[in-house]
Amino acid sequence: MTTPPPDPDPGRTPGLEPGGGVSPGDTPPESGQTSGVSHREPTAPKVIPVATIVVSILLALVVAALIIGLAVGWLRV
Repeated sequence: MTTPPPDPDPGRTPGLEPGGGVSPGDTPPESGQTSGVSHREPTAPKVIPVATIVVSILLALVVAALIIGLAVGWLRV
């Protein structure tokens, strides 16, 4: 079974002028289109963003501890 073409047949469409145009004030025929309804998009995992934030905070705390240790004199360079 073949599916019909998505656009209407110009030979059977009322209101079309020769050459395919429409009369002023007339509405052109509607083309075939998808409905826009599809399957629900899967939600993105939340583990990776949370892990990135935790690692970033830990790294910032380690750097801050090293800077404070150097400033107070606990570490010798």
